[in-house]
Amino acid sequence: MKVLHLGKYYPPYRGGMESFLADLMAGLEGQGIANAALVHGDGQQAGGQWEGAGPKILRAPSHGRLLYAPLSPRFPGYLDRAIREFAPDILHIHMPNPSAFWALGSRVARRLPWVVHWHADVLTPESSMPIRLAYRPYSVFESAMLRRAAAVIASSPDYLNASAPLAPYLDKCVVIPLGLADSRLPQPRPEQAAGAAAHWPAGCTLKILMIGRFTYYKGHRVLIDALSRVPAAAAVLVGGGETEADVAAQASRLGLADRVLFAGNVAEAELAGVLAAADVLCLPAIDRAEAFGVVLLEAMRFEKPLIASNIRGSGVPWVLDQCDCGLAVQSGDAEGLAAAIRWMADHPEQRMEMGRCGTAAYRKIFKIEAVADKVAALYRRVLA
Repeated sequence: MKVLHLGKYYPPYRGGMESFLADLMAGLEGQGIANAALVHGDGQQAGGQWEGAGPKILRAPSHGRLLYAPLSPRFPGYLDRAIREFAPDILHIHMPNPSAFWALGSRVARRLPWVVHWHADVLTPESSMPIRLAYRPYSVFESAMLRRAAAVIASSPDYLNASAPLAPYLDKCVVIPLGLADSRLPQPRPEQAAGAAAHWPAGCTLKILMIGRFTYYKGHRVLIDALSRVPAAAAVLVGGGETEADVAAQASRLGLADRVLFAGNVAEAELAGVLAAADVLCLPAIDRAEAFGVVLLEAMRFEKPLIASNIRGSGVPWVLDQCDCGLAVQSGDAEGLAAAIRWMADHPEQRMEMGRCGTAAYRKIFKIEAVADKVAALYRRVLA
């Protein structure tokens, strides 16, 4: 079996959707399925040639972005080329990705069965007015793609039940959670973890880690507000993005410059050490644009307990519900988040037990091998 994935980007571009695509393709290779992906080139990766000896990657040139969407006028030509050269049996389309709509007008693409992987809705309660206006024409193509799909994958039952675009197509939807490959974040050497621990100030009672792009829905400001109420805790923030300067100004204004480290985009080799050195991972997102939270799985992999927002209609609370691996707090509630931080600091033994429960759930449910097995079974049903 041969499967061509259509994605937004691919590593070394950093993002949960991109990391999962790489892990899934490797997992499917282990199932005996040949994989290729057509994605957008980012930065100096202009595309043009197939990359990779196992899963093959083709990057279509892009020229900036508009409302988070890459602009790639040559994507339709690359799509037809990828299908001709790779000759897939199935087209696996990872959404949201406006460039994937070119498949609707491609004769070679329409000859194939489509599996649509629904990573997130475009429109959420906190979406900006430009996104709301752009969604009107976008939704026409989105609905056409869902009608054309042979099957649709949602990452959690909570997200599926809350998704308005998926509601008319529940009969073709199946829930398969996102997953993580151990090989992407190998256990760090002891000296790596010890070096990473120096990111937090000496004497802090709880080492908090937050990983994610600085954008409106991640909730960085809520975490900074909560930290101002818990003097003994400190945080390392990994990532970059459009709101980083505002969050840094907030931390400085609240006198937290010595307790909040802005670490920037950390290489995955270093990220494993930071994860191993942290006491707890925090995901204080404020909107269901945080559809699942792959970073939760990364923390569970390293036996780290979680503090995450109880976002209605998101997969984040569903992940926490799979085991007693952390604390859920009301979205946007800085005092509730501060109380959860205090509890974690005051209960180290229970905190470590939560971490162990999280690792057990990760190995049972979220390892990429288990996820790839479910996706491969879906492919077989589609082809049958």
